[in-house]
Amino acid sequence: MIQRLILILLFVSSFPSLAQEQDKDLLRIKERLDTVSAFTADLKLDVDISFINMPQKKATVEFKKGEPMAFSSEDFALIPKRGLDFSFQELFEYPFITVDRGMETVGGNKLKVVNIIPTDKKADFSIATLYLDLKAEQIAISEISTKKDGTYTLLLDYPTSESVLPSKVEVQFEMERIRIPLNFMGKDIDVDRKKMRREEIKTGKIFLTLDYKTISY
Repeated sequence: MIQRLILILLFVSSFPSLAQEQDKDLLRIKERLDTVSAFTADLKLDVDISFINMPQKKATVEFKKGEPMAFSSEDFALIPKRGLDFSFQELFEYPFITVDRGMETVGGNKLKVVNIIPTDKKADFSIATLYLDLKAEQIAISEISTKKDGTYTLLLDYPTSESVLPSKVEVQFEMERIRIPLNFMGKDIDVDRKKMRREEIKTGKIFLTLDYKTISY
């Protein structure tokens, strides 16, 4: 009886340490992302929002490790900025645990699905789901549920299987949760405000095409 009690206590005491283990495949991909210390790129941006007609915009993006990704443009502000951070720094800024959700086939590709759950209240998100291309060691899809700005999804397309950074990114987001100030999107946009008020669920997509000028490792 005493031996059985000791075994139960050992199992219970070891469980928290098991729960804290982080997915090794995710950490390997994180290490690849960490090799990029800085980059600059020219950016083309298109939007797919039912009640907004906006021509293609151009901007520049600058990234330095440890700092927020910076976007600049002559005639508009890039929104939502939260969804445009494809460096994924925010996911790994604070301690986290992971949950392996197994393999899933998306678009003919087998991807590993991993949940990231932050263990520090300072984190801006509550849970993230990443779809990992294990062969290329790339993040193919991310779904991030934030505490204040709703949920946004990133679909990433890479120029080659060896690339660390994507050349195309599709961002899907909830418009109401990010409270887009339409006047910041430029003077040449056409907003159908009646249609905007009619739609109960307002969602949008942003398409980014990146032309990297410098990448520092």
